[in-house]
Amino acid sequence: MQRPSLAYRTIHTWNRNPADEEAMGAAHAPIWRRMIDVSIHGSLRDSTILDYGCNQGGFLRMLYDRHPFRAAAGIDIARESVARAELLKGQRPIDYKVGHSAAALGSTFHFAFSHEVLYLLPDLAAHAADIKAALRPGGAYIAAMGCHKDSAVWSRWRKLISETSSIPIYDHSLDSVAKAFSEAGFTVGVRPLDLDAFMPVTVGSEYFPKVVDQLRYYSQDKVLFRFVRTP
Repeated sequence: MQRPSLAYRTIHTWNRNPADEEAMGAAHAPIWRRMIDVSIHGSLRDSTILDYGCNQGGFLRMLYDRHPFRAAAGIDIARESVARAELLKGQRPIDYKVGHSAAALGSTFHFAFSHEVLYLLPDLAAHAADIKAALRPGGAYIAAMGCHKDSAVWSRWRKLISETSSIPIYDHSLDSVAKAFSEAGFTVGVRPLDLDAFMPVTVGSEYFPKVVDQLRYYSQDKVLFRFVRTP
C-alpha cells in the first residue's frame, strides 16, 4: 500500500502498471495478518477503525472477517483504488473515501492502521498531528514500515520503487518517525514485523536477489510502530 504530498493532489492508482496494482493485495495479505495478530487482542465489536492509505481496501476486509468491528473508514488519494475498494466491500460496515486527511473525516477512531505509507509522506509531523486529531484518547495507530533509511535493502529499493510509483518517495529514518510522533504527544513503541508465515520465493526477484535478503527484511528491517495517543 502506498502514498508527494498526500495533501496536494489525487492520483488514479499507486502503481503505473495496472497488473501490479491488482496483485498488491495478495502480496500483502500475510503482512496484514501479522499486523492484526500482534495488535488486536479481544473483541472489536464496539470499535471504530481507520485505514490510512487503504488502496483497494483489502486490509479492512480481512480485519472485519477476522474481528468484526462496529464501523470503519478507509482513505486514499488513489481514486480508482478507492472505487475498487467500495465495489469489493460487500455488506461490511466500511466507508471508503478519496482524501488525504484523517481529521477531515469528522470522526474519531479507536484504532488506525497503515501499511507502507510513511515513506510516501513529505511531512511526518503533519501526519502525526492529523492522526492524533482522528484518534480517541488512548487510541492506537499501528504503522508498518520497511521502506526506511535504516533498512539494508533501501538503497536498491528506492530506485526500483521510484520507477513504478505514481508519486515521490522520501528518505525517513526510524528515528525521525519516532521523533515526529513523540513530539506530537504519542507514546511510541516498535517491534520487528517478524512475519509468522511462509513467504513465496520468487527466483530472480529484483527486490530480493537472494533468499537471505527476504529473510532479513521480514525479520529485521520491516517494523511495526505502535503510536498511542495520550489523553
